[in-house]
Amino acid sequence: MSSRILRLPEVIRQSGNTRSTIYLRIQQGLWTKPVGLGGRVVGWPEQEVAAINSARIAGKSENEIAALVAQLERSRKAVA
Repeated sequence: MSSRILRLPEVIRQSGNTRSTIYLRIQQGLWTKPVGLGGRVVGWPEQEVAAINSARIAGKSENEIAALVAQLERSRKAVA
């Protein structure tokens, strides 16, 4: 499992979404919240981006993706 943190330009490239769409999906519970890296710098764990992209490719519903996002964010807390 990768532990890379992706910055926003890479997340945009991998997801095909714009910055505003990513932040809208965060508000909707359809994308994980970013991880603070210090100051105003944030990023997303690479495996979370991959999991969300895979769910979209598989045709999962928004409810299923929201459940995935909630599970991914719970997993973050389990590591801490």
